[in-house]
Amino acid sequence: MDFSQQIAQYIITGLTIGAIYAIVAMGFNIIHNATGIVNFAQCEFISLGGMFMYTFVVLLKVPLIISFFISMAGVTFVGALIERGPLRYARSKEIIILIFLTIGISGTLRGASQEIWGTDNVGIPAFSGQTPIHLPGGATILPQHIWVFGITILVMLVLRYFFKNTMMGKAMRATAVDRRAAALVGISVNRMILFSFALSGALGAVAGMIIAPISTTSYDIGIMLGLKGFAAAILGGYGNFAGAILGGFILGILESLGAGLISSQYKDAIAFLVLLLVLFLKPTGIMGYGESERV
Repeated sequence: MDFSQQIAQYIITGLTIGAIYAIVAMGFNIIHNATGIVNFAQCEFISLGGMFMYTFVVLLKVPLIISFFISMAGVTFVGALIERGPLRYARSKEIIILIFLTIGISGTLRGASQEIWGTDNVGIPAFSGQTPIHLPGGATILPQHIWVFGITILVMLVLRYFFKNTMMGKAMRATAVDRRAAALVGISVNRMILFSFALSGALGAVAGMIIAPISTTSYDIGIMLGLKGFAAAILGGYGNFAGAILGGFILGILESLGAGLISSQYKDAIAFLVLLLVLFLKPTGIMGYGESERV
């Protein structure tokens, strides 16, 4: 494989992992826009999605498509439960306290997952085989990569339609812009925040499920994926929906090129180096301006 083929392969790999970062970043943004906090429990939504999928597909032998939606519903419920329980009762506290609370919730969920599933990495079958597809130029792509791209695009389109065309989506956008004004026109702010956590849980679950056949999954796989998704959200412009997508793909490509051309040992460091550079040079991110745009 010559240099140009290697670059093409790195870009394909980067786009694949970048799609995961984009989905995770959108989950961070949805909760930030609704509440103003950083929900670090988002990391556990990714892990739970993968482990739920493993439980249903591998252990219980439930058909894949049914397992996908059951797992997504399960993590959606966990997201709603987090908001309905500890976070709602602590909402009057300072933002920093709520952020630390999400860190505590994240640790609790991770500990529970470790007790239930153990510490081993486990695999999930690919959605439609593992025969590589050869592309023009010498690069190859696995069918699971195509599933990742397809599901990511579908998620983007569904979310765009939801926020632009549905009453619930418009109510969530109104709540993100001004909670008090939204309440005055009859929008239930509590319900919108609850739905934001549920939706964020669903996005985390999707990310965890579609990456699992490529990288395996475990009780703590969401930590690094979640933090990189957060870095992607910052890179694109925290709170900016389109920025999350752009930031995810840019970060994925930079990470893949860095690992391939320099050393795979620096793969994880690249995301946090990018995060630091953005915070120093342009804290609002690529598509941010002043106060980040709300979804």
